[in-house]
This record gives sequence, structure tokens and C-alpha cells, in this order.
Amino acid sequence: MKYRTLGRSGLKVSAVSLGSWLTIGNTVDQAGTARLVQQAVELGINLLDTADVYNRGEAEIALGLAIRGLRRQHLVLASKCFFPMSEDPNDRGLSRKHVVESLHASLRRLGTEYLDLYQCHRPDPEVPLAETAMAMDDLIRQGKVLYWGVSRWSGAQIVAAVQLCRAEGWHAPIANQPAYNLLDRGIEDEVLPRCAEAGVGQIVYSPLAQGALTGKYRAGSPPPDDSRAANPRINQFLEAQLTPERLARVARFAELCRRHGLAPAQVALAFCLRRPEVASVIVGASRAEQLVENAAAAELVVPPELLAALERDV
Repeated sequence: MKYRTLGRSGLKVSAVSLGSWLTIGNTVDQAGTARLVQQAVELGINLLDTADVYNRGEAEIALGLAIRGLRRQHLVLASKCFFPMSEDPNDRGLSRKHVVESLHASLRRLGTEYLDLYQCHRPDPEVPLAETAMAMDDLIRQGKVLYWGVSRWSGAQIVAAVQLCRAEGWHAPIANQPAYNLLDRGIEDEVLPRCAEAGVGQIVYSPLAQGALTGKYRAGSPPPDDSRAANPRINQFLEAQLTPERLARVARFAELCRRHGLAPAQVALAFCLRRPEVASVIVGASRAEQLVENAAAAELVVPPELLAALERDV
């Protein structure tokens, strides 16, 4: 496993990280979660990403049980807050009240005294940026959070947060968690360059386009029985990934990988990691063998001729 520095900080994260959206605490049972986490640690994966809203806290609970007995200081444990956790009007957003109370609830579910990285899951236009940033700074000074970051914020919003924190002497965010993959490259134009200038690193999710870039889905064929698309519990976000146009692009991608004797999933992850701004790619493996294959992408350098073909034809 290779490790990269996260933003303008001293924190080292594994180039491939383990996520928990739709899997841990949901379609993967506790025994399976324990195997995944153990496999991740054996592979050198140190970044474990979750959020309070993932299956309404169940992902954090399952992950917390799985890390019991592991050396906490060897893990980079990340969670998030923003989305509603109940019908209460204050149990949502990025107010000081919700940020602080959500952090404490996440710590209880995870069974840990601190988070290495705490992320604002979305921007909140109803709350002053200073209120959120000050709350994060307070949590860091209390030792309950080591670093903070954001997810799905624009480049301008991230720069504004960094500038505000530096002006006020507060701890500035060091990470952003956007969607990024070969089919969805929107962050390259604004988010990546502005974050690079601000010292904010990227931990990208959906690097396999929710499995589409593994090549398992083909136009005119039903999805494999064990795939995400075949599972009604977790396939609600896949429709946009499996359009005829995108499946045609995936087919071209898979054929290019085949010609070079490379696994599509590994190439897709390595494609994201080719960018120095990307510190880690989050994979949502449900089986240990998937995690082994995905982790190997940290060592893969996409051949220049294949990279040129991907840029041109996919």
C-alpha cells in the first residue's frame, strides 16, 4: 500500500480506503464487516470512511464493533454530519448545535474517543460559515477531532472556508470528499485547482461509478445476481450510471483494459490516483477478495498509451 499526505497537513492516508455507504451496517453483516476491516488492515489500508446518515447510524455501529481490538492509533477514522437524523429541526445541517451533538453521537456509535477526520457532508446555506468553522475548531482544540474537512463543496466554498479560518486563527479544513471517476470528471475544472491552491486534499468516492467501471454491467443483459444493481436495497442510485450512453463508454473502457491485460476496476482506481490532488479513493467492497483486487490499484501506474486512449475514447 502507498500512502499520501492529505492536503496541507501531516496526515498520511492510504491511497485506497474502505468506505461504508450502502454496505457496512446494511448489506454486509457484522461478521462480513469484521472480515472486511481485518482484510483492509492487513492490506495496509488505514483510512476507514463512514457517516452518521449511512443507514441511520448502523454503519458507524458496525464499523465501531469491527475495529474493537485493533490499534486505534494505526487507523484514520473519518465520519460526517449534515443530513437529518430525526424529525427534530435542529437534528440536521451545520449549526454548532448539530455539529457538536452529531460528533458526540458518532463517537458513541463508533466506540472511540476521537475522530481523525470530521467532515461536513454538504454545505449549509442556512448557517453562517463562521459558526460551522468555529465549531470544528473548538472540537479540534478539545481533542475530539484531529482534522476537519468537507464533502461535495464547490471550490469557491472551500477556499472561502480556508481563508476565513486562517484569518481568524482557526484550524482550516484539509480535505474534500467529492464524487470522481473516469465517467464523472467535473471536479477537474474548478475544485481540484482551487483546492490545490488552498492546501485541501481530495478523498474521492464512487471511483468505480458505483461498480459500472468494473465492466460487470452490459447493455441488453441483466445485472449479475450478486451485483449492486440486482439488489433493490442499494440500487436506487445506479440508474444514472447504467444509461445506454454510459454503458457504451464502459464497454470501450473495458475493451481497452483487456487489450493491455489489466483489470478494469484497478485501472479505474489508478486513473483517479493519477492526479496528485487525490490522496485516496474510497472503495465500497462487500467481499474481502474485492478489497484485495482494489487495493492493488495503489501500485498500478496506467501506461501512457492506455491513459491517452482513455482520454480520447472514453
